Amino acid sequence: MDRAMVTVDNVTRSFDLPKGGTYVALKDINLNIAEGEFISLIGHSGCGKSTLLNLMAGLDQANTGGILMDSRQVTDPGPDRMVVFQNYSLLPWQSVRQNIALAVNNVMRESSQAERHERVEQSIALVGLGHAADKLPAELSGGMKQRVAIARALAIRPRLLLLDEPFGALDALTRGNLQQQLMQICQQAGVTTVMVTHSVDEALLLSDRVVCLTNGPAAGIGQILKVSLPRPRERLEVMEHPDYYRLRGELINFLQQQRRLKQNRQPLSTSLPSPSVPQPASDAVAMAQRTVRIGYLPGLDIAPMAVALDRGFFSDRNIQLIPVVFHRWQQMEEQLRAGDLQLAITSASTPLALTLGLHGQPSWPAITPMTVTRSGNAICLAQRFRDLNVHTLPDLAALLNARDERLRLAVGQKGSMQDLLLRHWLASGGINPDQAVDFQVLSPLAIQSALRNGEIDGFIAGRYRVAKAMETGLGYVLATDLDIWSGHPEKVLTCHQGWAANNESLLLDVCSALIRGGQFCENGGNHDNLVGLLSRPQWLGIDAALALQRQFNLGNAQNTSNLLPLNRYHSDRAHVANSAEGAWILTQFSRWGWNPFPRNRLELLGQVYRNDFCSAALEQEGLAALSPDRYPIELACGGPFDQDEPLSYLEALPFNHNTAIAVTPLPSGAVRRATTTTETPAS
Repeated sequence: MDRAMVTVDNVTRSFDLPKGGTYVALKDINLNIAEGEFISLIGHSGCGKSTLLNLMAGLDQANTGGILMDSRQVTDPGPDRMVVFQNYSLLPWQSVRQNIALAVNNVMRESSQAERHERVEQSIALVGLGHAADKLPAELSGGMKQRVAIARALAIRPRLLLLDEPFGALDALTRGNLQQQLMQICQQAGVTTVMVTHSVDEALLLSDRVVCLTNGPAAGIGQILKVSLPRPRERLEVMEHPDYYRLRGELINFLQQQRRLKQNRQPLSTSLPSPSVPQPASDAVAMAQRTVRIGYLPGLDIAPMAVALDRGFFSDRNIQLIPVVFHRWQQMEEQLRAGDLQLAITSASTPLALTLGLHGQPSWPAITPMTVTRSGNAICLAQRFRDLNVHTLPDLAALLNARDERLRLAVGQKGSMQDLLLRHWLASGGINPDQAVDFQVLSPLAIQSALRNGEIDGFIAGRYRVAKAMETGLGYVLATDLDIWSGHPEKVLTCHQGWAANNESLLLDVCSALIRGGQFCENGGNHDNLVGLLSRPQWLGIDAALALQRQFNLGNAQNTSNLLPLNRYHSDRAHVANSAEGAWILTQFSRWGWNPFPRNRLELLGQVYRNDFCSAALEQEGLAALSPDRYPIELACGGPFDQDEPLSYLEALPFNHNTAIAVTPLPSGAVRRATTTTETPAS
């Protein structure tokens, strides 16, 4: 896109309610609009379309964030922006010419009377109202009144034209004619336009991009659809274009998914009880309600939990957290499904895999309220490959092409984030994972012995496992996260959708404690304390801690990174539960033939990714609430991923097994085990 003329920068707008409290209309809106672009805003009633338009006009101010136009902040109305409302806003005692002249005379005060008169007459001619120039509004039809309002707006030559459902009250024939005229006028004048509409067809006819807003309250941008239909556009030609009904289906599908999400998911309560306020229950009952069993596998990803337990961040909130250690991911997921665990620290791909019922498992409605860690992985090969001069991905591809044997690589879990990253990295180097690699699913504890016994040629794992392999001289690092996707989500908090709904305040407090633990982990001054804590037997053990202290430099000058990648626990928006990252995971599920790409992906992602918990927990800790940004995800081993165009991305990937696009039935979170403890939030 061209340089932005208008920038909506992280805008949030809330309103005080008469009986107390606030209503958040818009939350964390980010949008760039290029000069000459026509943007439409669509979404269900109450999603803040008109609120956003008023903010751009300078008729209202955001609570946080701001709007820039030509790099200057919009703080009040100005002649560079003009609004056309649905109700025309014409002075009834003034003629067409006088209504237009009122705006021209006010803005062009330094111009001569002849220049102003010429501008008025040009504007009247532009909308084809020369024959009615001296008529009063009462003598005009609805369509003619709207043309007067548009002429008045364009007469002052605004840089930005803002239209608030300008044709909503018109009959179909008049509406169609005015839409065509508006297109021609905007193209002739080269004016940048933002229009609020409820009409999918109107948005497609007029727009370069359609910005789809999610349900309110706290509405955000759910999707941005690029309308690639050629210009100039004629209604009938547009409807006959082969892409028209595909684009129309995308918009209708978005609106339908938002309607279902609104029916099936209530927003996070804004009146959760403070942890410092004692609850009206006996000590025994209160403690039972605040007891949580959380599953995990040993690794650096558990550091925030270990710190939070050690430093009392859970007990401060009257939470008895019971960590339950596992050595196989499948075993932990089985207990999570059975309800024996309330929470688990899982791979970033697990909540979607559980909800979709991947790999022959029954569908289970999972959510993730926050990301626990990012990055921290490396691809490790057996030392003998170093003797074969395999130092880069092209070296590995050349070796496999020259030898008639398959590479044996271990992953901890099929479909995990590590598995997806490994497959994506191999494919980016021209290696077809399904043809050139035998994937072995091994318990992380078994990987080192399998490498020692020559049962595998390498593996992908976190820094903890890789450091141990390097410490014992069994392997070396061929690539790290920096070579694949720096900052990718690695481990997330996962639970049942119904449990989260019934235990909002408890889940929020768990997230808050983990965020505090993540802050501690990233403080360099706490490094020795952290290593000492993790060396305890219940976490990683002394051998692992010593390996981590020593294995920082990989000694591989030919690699793009010579440092073992560090986990990110808190910085750079690390905690955000980012549905855009989930969209990439869905493309990979489909790429390898595990699941048809879900046509209702936005509904699925909206159900699984609950960043409202993360934002509320951050605010509870006195930190700024964060939301996912809308920038394309940059992958070092491939092109950028645009969450608004996942199918285009998927279709361009090599070794693509995706053969179908289907609506994915979503499991209900209403069915709960009778034995599950619940906590009802205060009303």
